Amino acid sequence: MEFINKLKAKAQQDIKRIVLPEGLEERTLKAADTIISEGFAEIILIGNPEVIKEKALQFNLGNIDKATLVDPENHDKKEEYINLLVELRKSKGLTREQAEKLVVQPLYLSTLMIKNGDADGEVAGAENSTGDVLRPAFQIVKTLPGIKVVSGAFIMILPTDEFGENGMLVFADGAVHPDPTASELAEIAVVTGRTTKSIVGIEPRVAMLSFSTKGSAKHAMVDKVVEATRLAKEMDPNLKIDGELQADAAIVEAIGAKKAPGSEIAGKANVLVFPNLETGNICYKLVQRMAHAEAIGPVLQGMAAPINDLSRGCSVSDIVNLVAITANQAAGLV
Repeated sequence: MEFINKLKAKAQQDIKRIVLPEGLEERTLKAADTIISEGFAEIILIGNPEVIKEKALQFNLGNIDKATLVDPENHDKKEEYINLLVELRKSKGLTREQAEKLVVQPLYLSTLMIKNGDADGEVAGAENSTGDVLRPAFQIVKTLPGIKVVSGAFIMILPTDEFGENGMLVFADGAVHPDPTASELAEIAVVTGRTTKSIVGIEPRVAMLSFSTKGSAKHAMVDKVVEATRLAKEMDPNLKIDGELQADAAIVEAIGAKKAPGSEIAGKANVLVFPNLETGNICYKLVQRMAHAEAIGPVLQGMAAPINDLSRGCSVSDIVNLVAITANQAAGLV
């Protein structure tokens, strides 16, 4: 895919260290082998090194010996990470004994590596739930300054160039936050605009979606989107954003001109921000299946370091692609 190939080429300009905490998982190992072969990231695998090597032989993976293997039970920085975790969580009453138990868990260890500067990003979720991936990330890496909400953006690549930016759109939030308030929805809009610019490489035109366009319906849910649009403009005055807009008014130029005359976004949106997780998740899956779109993500937004979550039904190529995105996030490229 052209988009992913461009991301891989950019990542090769500034190689970053991406940690894969599910280092014993088959798809993860196969993805690691591919990434090392293509040379767009350094890979750190967490797991018993002997078991990893046995699996590499079993699956005929010739590049795993070039990865950094970290045994969660026994490595040089274990004591350092225990001390770091105790310091980070002392206000929550975490004891040293508790920290010793947590630091051997791969999802905690990987985030401690990032916090300590020993890794630049993480990709996980092939065998762990989103909640399990995000919990240590929230506790250790935390969110960006001024951002309280973590959200998930999907890069949608359509088979035709009729909509968005030559067939490319970004949907949010389709993965994380169930029912954002107006201020939280505003944050999601702003960080999705940043993702669109930095990762996708296009100038964002953000539509705040609703079942109403410019007052055509009255309801508290519409009021939330209107307020979120106002707050997002305050947060980032340079962001091109408008709302509330119905989906057809956001992406179909003729309908946008009729329903929202004078809007620079209506009919031209390349970023769609949904009012809640329910609508966002349903819509991205419908577009993926019914329109035969490629859905890349979710790209987690708002974290202080790039930590991305996979679906447990992911393929090897899904992992490879998300590592490419994570490496670009870490490098600040595009």
